[in-house]
Amino acid sequence: MSNRPMTLTVAAAVMALEGTTALLLGGYVGVETVIGRPSDLMSSIAVAAFGIIIGAALLWVGWGMIRSERWARSPGVLTQIFAIPVSITLIQSDQRVIGISLIALAMIGLVTLLSPPTTHALYGDQD
Repeated sequence: MSNRPMTLTVAAAVMALEGTTALLLGGYVGVETVIGRPSDLMSSIAVAAFGIIIGAALLWVGWGMIRSERWARSPGVLTQIFAIPVSITLIQSDQRVIGISLIALAMIGLVTLLSPPTTHALYGDQD
């Protein structure tokens, strides 16, 4: 059995959900770019590539959390911090359900990543 605290497991699940969502959205834009007629082909390709790359990176960070790797905490925290203004923009754009869901997920991610059990699991007693 692993010594990984539940907080780190929850943080990894948050990262996995965010990563999977970004990956699927990037893939969707990619498929729509191929089968549709985008008004700006280069922008559509860039958005698709960005979603796929970011999604894969977030899944990699989540995998690092599952393995209790120290390096995974910083990109995880930064992701949650960046998600907050995105959430606010979504809420202000009348996409309240998505925005509120994302801000709730970001807050759960931040709380679990910055919690004492996670800190102890990743860094131990650093006196």
